[in-house]
This record gives sequence, C-alpha cells and structure tokens, in this order.
Amino acid sequence: MDEKYKATLKSAETEDWLDLHVIRPLCYYLAVIFAKFDIHPNTVTIASMFIGAGSAIFFGCASYHYCGWNGLMLNLVAIVLLMIADIFDCTDGQLARMTGKKSPLGRILDGAAGFTWFVPIYLAMTWRFYQHHDLEFSWLGIADTQQNAIIAAVVCFGFALWSGFAGISGQQRLADYYINVHLFFLKGEKGSELDNSRRQQQIYDQMTPATPWIERWFQKSYVGYTQSQEESTPMFQLLMDRLRKRYGDGTTVSAHDIPEEFREDFRQKSLPVIFWNGLLTFNFRSFWLFLFCLIDLPALYFLFEIFVMGLLTWYVNHRHEAFCHILANKI
Repeated sequence: MDEKYKATLKSAETEDWLDLHVIRPLCYYLAVIFAKFDIHPNTVTIASMFIGAGSAIFFGCASYHYCGWNGLMLNLVAIVLLMIADIFDCTDGQLARMTGKKSPLGRILDGAAGFTWFVPIYLAMTWRFYQHHDLEFSWLGIADTQQNAIIAAVVCFGFALWSGFAGISGQQRLADYYINVHLFFLKGEKGSELDNSRRQQQIYDQMTPATPWIERWFQKSYVGYTQSQEESTPMFQLLMDRLRKRYGDGTTVSAHDIPEEFREDFRQKSLPVIFWNGLLTFNFRSFWLFLFCLIDLPALYFLFEIFVMGLLTWYVNHRHEAFCHILANKI
C-alpha cells in the first residue's frame, strides 16, 4: 500500500502530520472504493460541497449553554459532517491521481469547495449569535433588548463577511498557491497544479457559446482566482519572469530547464514557509472553529480568523516574498 498510497499524494513535504498519517491514508482507502465503482473525482467534490454546506444547519442550531445536551449533540453532528466533507475533498484529488481522471473543471471545483462550505456556515453562526448571545452581552454589559440584539447581529455579520471574503478566501487561496509553487520546483509541471492567469484567460477566450454556461462561469471565476494569487505575490512573479527570460522562451519555462542547484536552493528556502503555510489550511483553522462553537462563542471565531489568521497570512506571505526577492536578484 505504501508506494501506491504515496503515488496519490502531491508530496509528503506539503502535508502536515495529521493529513499525512491519518487523513490521507483514510482518503486513499476511500479512493480505492470509489475507483472500483468508477465514481468520478468531480462527483466526490460535489458531494463534499453538499455535506459541508449541510453542516451549517447544525452549526446554526447547536448550543450546549442554551440548549443542553441536545445542543451539544447538534454541535458534534456539525463537526462530524464538516470533517467528512474535508475527507471527501481530500479524496477527490487522490482519486484523480489514482485513476488519471484530472480535469480543469475538477481543479476549479476543488478550489471552490471550501468556499461553498463556509458561506452557509458563517451565515448560520451569525444567526446562532443573534439567537443566543447572553454570554457576550453579560460580559460587555449590554442590555439584552431586541434592538441591541439586531445591532450586534449586524456587527457580527460584518465580521463574518470580513472573515469569509478577506479572511478565509484570501488565506486559503494564498496557501494553495504556495503549495503548488513548492511542488513546481520540487517535482516539475507534472507534479504541480501551478497556474497563471494569462493561460487561464486564453482558455476562457477559446470557449464558445456552445460551452456550458456553468463551465464558462467556473473558468471566468478561476481567472480571477489566479489573478488574485499573482497580485499577492509580486516578488515571486518577478522571479518567474526572470526565470522565463533566462531559461525559457520568455513566456514559459519548464522546471526541468531551471538548474537543479537553483531549484534545490528554492526548495530549502521554501520548506520552512511551507510549515507555517500548512496552518492556513483546513486542519488548524477547523480546530479553532470547532472549539469556539463548542464553548458557545461562535462570534469570537470571526475575530480569531481576522486577526490571528490574518497575522499568520501576512507572515507567510512576507517570508515567501523575501526569499523570492533574494533569488530573483541572483538571476
């Protein structure tokens, strides 16, 4: 199983301990089962979207402090459903690598899965805060009136929007990018899903009115997704531009045309960043989400994501850009 299992991973270097030793092996066995029934990876991704979004129903109703053991059980159901959604989201990639059923749509769907989960979950958590806020109001000395509850819920909704769109969306977009950048220098094009907005725009421009609208919509969204990644990483874009001019044709460059010594230098500088980058992905983030929901303070999770995860994102981005600037100056 070891070699077959490893063949379904992007790289052990980009997986955290929990994923590598617990989540990924479980996903491998699920992928084997799905492959036997000829289930397409995109089907697994879509299933993860529905399961993750469905957990919002339970996150919105769960509260031990206000509803007793029934509330605790709803919390646990929500947590289990979101964990299953994440397992399915991990399984789709391993299934695609196992069966060779990779597709641009699959890549786009995989990137959209987490966003599909967290939009309804954050809305549900805001509703939950509106319904149950005695703890927060008592600490802040706020009278529990209908007017104050509405005002507080609106503020909470603002934090949820900030947390979701400027927080988790941007943070996971950057984390995904850095993983694929690392894999590009480690394994080359075949081992990485590193994209650029220019190529994705060309794919979109080649689509015709006969192309299904949903595919065109996903592709257009993916163009914006890659553009945002590039805008957040100017020093890495400078590095790649110089590599294309020095070792490629000016517009593209193969990882295997870049000197091995340079690729290894990049890998060694990238590895410490990849460790911190791993904290921006699902496992670390979801631990705090589960904790704040279990202690009946869901609104505090939004503040944690905005400030703590925001600071971590800045640190990862700063370190990566700093060593890319150093390497770009060597070319």
